[in-house]
Amino acid sequence: EILTRAVLLLLYFIVDFVEPFRRKIQPEEEWLYKFPRTESYVTTTSLWVIVFTFPVVVILTVYLYIKDKGDLIQATLGLSLALCLNGIITNVIKVSVGRPRPDFFFRCFPDGVGSLSRPCTGPDRDVVEGLKSFPSGHSSFSFTSLGFTALYLFGKLGTFQTNKRQQAWRLVLPASLLLWAVTVAVSRTCDYHHHWQDVLAGSLLGLSVAFLCYRQYYPSLVHLYCDKPYTQLPCGLQSATGWVHSKDQDPSVKWI
Repeated sequence: EILTRAVLLLLYFIVDFVEPFRRKIQPEEEWLYKFPRTESYVTTTSLWVIVFTFPVVVILTVYLYIKDKGDLIQATLGLSLALCLNGIITNVIKVSVGRPRPDFFFRCFPDGVGSLSRPCTGPDRDVVEGLKSFPSGHSSFSFTSLGFTALYLFGKLGTFQTNKRQQAWRLVLPASLLLWAVTVAVSRTCDYHHHWQDVLAGSLLGLSVAFLCYRQYYPSLVHLYCDKPYTQLPCGLQSATGWVHSKDQDPSVKWI
């Protein structure tokens, strides 16, 4: 498990230094890349604080409450896999697509004089980063982290179990985490660092990775034991079929 994450993390940093694809920009589309350069509303440092602080606080709080070391380990494995997997996928797509950012013109020509059909005169690092617009890394990482944390809380609270669906707080509390992810994602269009398509794609990517990695370690949110990792499910449950074979479980409830 540790080796898998180490390899993914290494690949993430390697791909980060790969030269992105340089696509030809037609004169009629130059306006898409002439938005002013501004400081990030959510800086990279702030992003990492959000990405790591929220899930760590939630997972540790749950651990202190239920005192289950096995669950702590499985949650950590799921979260770390999600972040590493999202990182490599996001970076591979970025360098493969090479879409210019909305402020690419001023990265290419800091003095505002020039044409995108000519070689850039700006700092190489700024130009290279300016070609990594799609998908939004801020969006994908925030939705991966907070999406996984929301799923984890949904499971622990049994939000979607039939006998608990009329308790609104079980839905609102975990879902509120996704509001933070939405805020981070939307900010990337407001500061002209990404196009709306980049943000949408990054958000969907992050949420998808979060769901896949959560389900790798935990059962469906409608499962009788949705608060338990697979390693702690009672005997008699056949995860391969997607059905819960237990006298205490409604046979009409299926895994999703």
